Amino acid sequence: MATNGRLVAGSHNRNEFVLINADEVARVTSVKELSGQICQICGDEIEITDNGEPFVACNECAFPVCRPCYEYERREGNQACPQCKTRYKRIKGSPRVDGDEEEDDTDDLENEFDINDRKDPHHIAEAMLSSRLNIGRGSQAYVSGITTPSEVDSVSVAQEIPLLTYGNEDVGISSDKHALIIPPFMGRGKRIHPMSFPDGFMTLPPRPMDPKKDLAVYGYGTVAWKERMEEWKKKQNEKLQVVKHQGGNGGGNNDGDGVDDPDLPMMDEGRQPLSRKLPISSSKISPYRLIILLRLVILGLFFHYRILHPVNDAYGLWLTSVICEIWFAVSWILDQFPKWDPIVRETYLDRLSLRYEKEGKPSDLADIDIFVSTVDPMKEPPLITANTVLSILAVDYPVDKVACYVSDDGAAMLTFEALSETSEFARKWVPFCKKFKIEPRAPEWYFAQKLDYLKDKVNPSFIRERRAMKREYEEFKVRINGLVAMAQKVPEDGWTMQDGTPWPGNNVRDHPGMIQVFLGQNGVRDIEGNLLPRLVYVSREKRPGFDHHKKAGAMNALIRVSAVISNAPYLLNVDCDHYINNSKALREAMCFMMDPTSGKKICYVQFPQRFDGIDRHDRYSNRNVVFFDINMKGLDGIQGPIYVGTGCVFRRQALYGYDAPVKKKPPRKTCNCLPKWCCCCCRSRKKSKKGKSNKKNKDTSKQIYALENIEEGIEGIDNEKSSLMPQIKFEKKFGQSPVFIASTLKEAGGVPTGASTASLLNEAIHVISCGYEDKTDWGKEIGWIYGSVTEDILTGFKMHCHGWRSVYCIPKRPAFKGSAPINLSDRLHQVLRWALGSVEILLSRHCPIWYGYGCGLKPLERFSYINSVVYPITSIPLIAYCTLPAICLLTGKFIVPEVISDCISFSISDCISFSSS
Repeated sequence: MATNGRLVAGSHNRNEFVLINADEVARVTSVKELSGQICQICGDEIEITDNGEPFVACNECAFPVCRPCYEYERREGNQACPQCKTRYKRIKGSPRVDGDEEEDDTDDLENEFDINDRKDPHHIAEAMLSSRLNIGRGSQAYVSGITTPSEVDSVSVAQEIPLLTYGNEDVGISSDKHALIIPPFMGRGKRIHPMSFPDGFMTLPPRPMDPKKDLAVYGYGTVAWKERMEEWKKKQNEKLQVVKHQGGNGGGNNDGDGVDDPDLPMMDEGRQPLSRKLPISSSKISPYRLIILLRLVILGLFFHYRILHPVNDAYGLWLTSVICEIWFAVSWILDQFPKWDPIVRETYLDRLSLRYEKEGKPSDLADIDIFVSTVDPMKEPPLITANTVLSILAVDYPVDKVACYVSDDGAAMLTFEALSETSEFARKWVPFCKKFKIEPRAPEWYFAQKLDYLKDKVNPSFIRERRAMKREYEEFKVRINGLVAMAQKVPEDGWTMQDGTPWPGNNVRDHPGMIQVFLGQNGVRDIEGNLLPRLVYVSREKRPGFDHHKKAGAMNALIRVSAVISNAPYLLNVDCDHYINNSKALREAMCFMMDPTSGKKICYVQFPQRFDGIDRHDRYSNRNVVFFDINMKGLDGIQGPIYVGTGCVFRRQALYGYDAPVKKKPPRKTCNCLPKWCCCCCRSRKKSKKGKSNKKNKDTSKQIYALENIEEGIEGIDNEKSSLMPQIKFEKKFGQSPVFIASTLKEAGGVPTGASTASLLNEAIHVISCGYEDKTDWGKEIGWIYGSVTEDILTGFKMHCHGWRSVYCIPKRPAFKGSAPINLSDRLHQVLRWALGSVEILLSRHCPIWYGYGCGLKPLERFSYINSVVYPITSIPLIAYCTLPAICLLTGKFIVPEVISDCISFSISDCISFSSS
């Protein structure tokens, strides 16, 4: 075969030849086409089939593709035509791949299952190996009587043309030399490119190409596959880039090509779930369940006897005792069954960093707005509130994604001045915490802990800076305590600010709304020049004659203010005396909220309450071990824990009263065992039920994603009315603030682009006005729900009724810690407040006994809510049942039959006589 100064290259996987034409500067001068139809992927000619027709890969559009590209696409690609995207069908002569349909009219077993029994596979392998070893060495090989294609031209070619190895040029061959690669023996014996060569095995034509250009340009390996592979490699490297984060195990070395890195499978952890459930071991939970069932049987037998054996002589006492016993049994059932399937959850903070924090790129973690509420600085010391704020500002989270809003519902100038001092001290405290990664990040509790602060601290400057920071904090405490001492005596004319202006909140019940941004992205930086999280002081407007709804109203005002200023998709609510004890608490919550598989249906992540300053015996039961460590785990296995008022991360869209997203179920397979007319009634009923349930979901989805309706109106209605109707509907629900309404439609958060700070603050003042909630759904369907002093239970209950679920997160290090009542009077006042709130819910329209049926609330979750609102009523039958023995002794009548009484007295006398003897 004459090459005429051209390079011939071959593809081993594709079993094809290419021939290169090149001039002195190695540019392609011509490409010789051997037929009229060219493959649009690799540029080779399309073969002629046995019946004399060109090969057609796609029967829909007849897009020109050769058989090797067709088979490669079916085997390694997406198995679809590049032009019409129709899935390739198997053509006779091609092997079967996954997804091919059964073929009844095709008898092609030899090619379908890649069977070739013409020669012994062992001999064929030896022949192929011999042909490869002898290429370019001028030797001939005859193995077991099989003549390979390399044997045919190896002698004639090797003496004249130096040969290339597959894809690599020989060192001793210059670029202007030529080489020839002879394809190995084709096991199937198919001729891909039939030509008139003297030998029947030489079936592939030459093709001119440039030796210095990448062979992929001419279809060697196909351009489409190379581009796809390069794009895949790029995406993999981007996904696997890691930020070295404190406490994370996902660090890695991304130097070089990540795809060739042997540690690549380990780095794939970034796409794993961010959390998992850990069920309680059966050795612990099975005996507990067995005891519950045994008690149920005993209760049944007990009430069977009690009801069927009344005491006629003391019927009133007997009836009272039976009613009390039934109440106790029902209360026990409501308390026990929600604990049937407790679970524990585990989070993976390293996977969170792998997925959302990539090296050299901005963090993709979601923004979080943090709410701190306070009322009276005399009952809630400003120093405690300042420590809570400092722990928030120093949290281990991107600073541009954290905003802290402090609600001063008492409009106290003391709180305002203390917050001003706190913002100044934060410029020193925050960089110190992040530099040395200290825990906790509330200075009062950090400096008070009795630990060896030198442990694991290798930085020599730590001791010096810690002592300096402690002196700074002591000075800060002196300034705060000085403000508290000064506030003990209020001036007759009220407080005045530094510029001589009267303090707007001198009248606590009649003052305007106040907003002050102390820190922020464009505001004051820390002493090292780094950004600080946003810190905003908020005091909503109060006027006589308006119902301000206490804490629930203040929290709703914070929702609206934060939506106008920062509009983060997630919210954290903490009391002023609950500081962040674990700096990674926000990341723990984001492992659930930002999980791509299960996070979209989670309305809030509740953390347990832990307290400082409790004595060893916990005489006032402040720890609530049974509730926080047993009951809440059981609820997490059903639909989620109840909201307890603090230490909770919310999804903003859930607080807006929207329903949880409905997961589309795949269509159910119908059985063929029964005729179709048997299932007609069932199908019609299912369709009607689905139609009713989906109608409500469609209405809510229209409310969520109706931004285009606000701007463009609804089709088919008069233009003036169409532009007003959706706006009126949203104003009735959210209030008359177009900026706030627009923010509710942004599920991912974010403020309007191009809006000035002055305009946003002006709108923020508007949304905290005392009359903003009039004739709206605030407190009814949106935000914190009004109607009870325990607004936390009611708010969580409404979310669960909308189909959302919640999550209970218990990190190894407690996420939040607070201050517990230290005397009996404070503890009794707290318990009385909880009981009063439960009774208010019991007597309201939102009572879980009759509210929320036909929605997303699960039965066992309803049991838990019923138990949480009826437990104060248990005191009435308990007192009555305790007085029954005294009444029986005074009247001489008993609540059990006389036979039993005689047996009891006889047994007692026997015991006395036996003991005396």
